[in-house]
Parts: sequence; C-alpha cells; structure tokens
Amino acid sequence: MPVLVGAAMIAIAILLSTLVTALGTRYVGIEGPTEESAWLVDRLTGSVYRCQATERGKASCEAEVATGSIPDRSKR
Repeated sequence: MPVLVGAAMIAIAILLSTLVTALGTRYVGIEGPTEESAWLVDRLTGSVYRCQATERGKASCEAEVATGSIPDRSKR
C-alpha cells in the first residue's frame, strides 16, 4: 500500500507541474515592425492581440481578427 501512495503522489506532482508550465507559457510574443508595437498570441484560445506602447510603461492591447494563412514561399 505505501508503494501505491508514493506512486500516486509522484503522478500528482507531475500533473501539477505540467499544468503550471502550460499556464505559464500561455502567451507567445512576436515583435512588430516598429519598437512601439508587438503581437501577443494566446496559445490556449488562439486569440491574437496587437499591443502598442508609445512611451515607457504599460502597453495597451486590442484584439485583432486574424484569418487566412501564410503563403508558401516558391523555391527558386
């Protein structure tokens, strides 16, 4: 019985660490063409946010509708 309790504790610890990692890396940031703008991608919901900061401090982010796909590059 102690072996089963120990195995259950290890399994719970692994699942909890996976959950914390998934929530901690929810957003992916992509640099914009200027220093004032950047894009945030919510990996959980797939939402795309365009963030702008005209001066130092907190940036304002607005949801953007991103549809379509990235075109394939033709081989030369």
